Amino acid sequence: MALEEGAHGRGHLVHSHAHEESIPGTVNLRVAEGDDTGYGQALFPVPAEDPNDPLQWSGFKKTMILIICSFYSFLGNASIIGPSPYLEIWAAEFDIEASVASELVSYPNLIFGLGSVIFVPLYLKYGRRPVMLFSLVTFAAGLIGASQATTYGGLMAARLIHCFGSSVCEAIPTSLVNDIFFIHERGKKIGYYTVCLCLGTFASLPAGYMLSGGYSWRLFFYVEFSFAMALLILAFFFVEETSYDRHAAAPPSTPPSELEKEAAPEQLEQTVPQVGSATPARKSFVQTLSLRGRYNPDVPFFATIFRSFSFFLIPQSLWVVTTFGIKIGLSALAFSYTFPILIVAPPYNWAVTNSGLFAVAAVIGYGLAVPFTSSSDRLAAYLTKRNDGIREAEMRLGVLFPAMLTGPAGIILYGFTAEKGLHWVCFFVGGVMNYWAAYFYFSFTLAYAVDCFQASTAEMLISMNIGKQLISFGLGLKVLNWVLDSGYAVIMSGVFGGTLLANNLMLLVFLIWGKQIRKFMARTWLIRSIQSRKD
Repeated sequence: MALEEGAHGRGHLVHSHAHEESIPGTVNLRVAEGDDTGYGQALFPVPAEDPNDPLQWSGFKKTMILIICSFYSFLGNASIIGPSPYLEIWAAEFDIEASVASELVSYPNLIFGLGSVIFVPLYLKYGRRPVMLFSLVTFAAGLIGASQATTYGGLMAARLIHCFGSSVCEAIPTSLVNDIFFIHERGKKIGYYTVCLCLGTFASLPAGYMLSGGYSWRLFFYVEFSFAMALLILAFFFVEETSYDRHAAAPPSTPPSELEKEAAPEQLEQTVPQVGSATPARKSFVQTLSLRGRYNPDVPFFATIFRSFSFFLIPQSLWVVTTFGIKIGLSALAFSYTFPILIVAPPYNWAVTNSGLFAVAAVIGYGLAVPFTSSSDRLAAYLTKRNDGIREAEMRLGVLFPAMLTGPAGIILYGFTAEKGLHWVCFFVGGVMNYWAAYFYFSFTLAYAVDCFQASTAEMLISMNIGKQLISFGLGLKVLNWVLDSGYAVIMSGVFGGTLLANNLMLLVFLIWGKQIRKFMARTWLIRSIQSRKD
């Protein structure tokens, strides 16, 4: 959709006259003469007449940025969850209880989310590129430190450092998708990022097999470090600064009507600007490698942090917080803590080296969901066409119906399998059901919230990350104590399953009253302040 070489060797700049209506999340995508389209509808956001606008970049460049950021998310999440098979080994090596060893996963997971409080204001003020490169250096330093740790405290410190460094990938991929892709691509691209983030749980599988191969747990961190350095090199060469002031660029001229063309063709020929006649030159490859990002003096660092907490008052944003928090607490932490303990005990008696095999459930679950990655974009485009080109943010949510009940059913099956000692296959079936459903809710609730309040995506991401990490931390921190005290059926099937079901049923609330909620919020001081900053 972006820069394509034309007949005269000059890049084609895409054009659009789409615009957001007075209610945030309602967009007019009716096609005007000369507009480029996606799914037969005008492109939004409207790109500037500038080849340096990220929306005008080539498909290859956009794809490379998405791949790099998505793989960074995979590595970051893998570094948190991957070492879960080592909990018993760490407990023995450092002479601590298993519940204390689990804190080497839960506390880094907390920092992974809270780090966005620092990194998001930094990349808003100083640019995406320098902050991302700095975060990769910090990530790599923490990983090599973890590989050399000889004490519980030293390992915890190194784990906190590398998780803080990679915490930027909890926010920056969504911001980059918002920077370089149009609204009709958003669900699909966020879906690709989401599956990479989720597949980080798969890292526990090779982590376990490293033990069976006779290697130390330290090898896991060496491998992560190697990939982190390779990613740093790729990011340096391919991730150009994506922050762009589109309002400072001159808007594209509106095409003349047929009546104007007939009335004064000679005058129009002289007055209508020739596209590309004053178009800025595209930056050279060397210029794109600059370590300086786009500095924005108008971004107040501390005010941005404090202002982000106001997004807990927005229902759509809060729904993303609870969705990610509950599902990470269940899918990533609760499963990672309980399965390695359950499967090595009677009646299963698996070897410790096979305790990471539950990652297979994640791979299958997410793999079965990936073919539906573009489903929300296609559904929204279809409903927009039926609505005379007016798009509502809720139009993508219908694809969540199959996942609404599947996820809680999977949690219930897992809990009863653990409680009753059912066949081990039931663990995996429940896991596959949960992971399949989680992919839909991860991808499309986030895309929905971004659609609703695109003007302040970055600030919204701070509140989302803080909230979801606190929820997942709370669910995961004492899960072992809870199940030992009350049983797997009560905690996993009853409490966790019921909580997940209640959250998923909020889909009905937003499908029915989502626009009314957005209309009400548009009249509040919070949304008015967002709109004024955008203008």
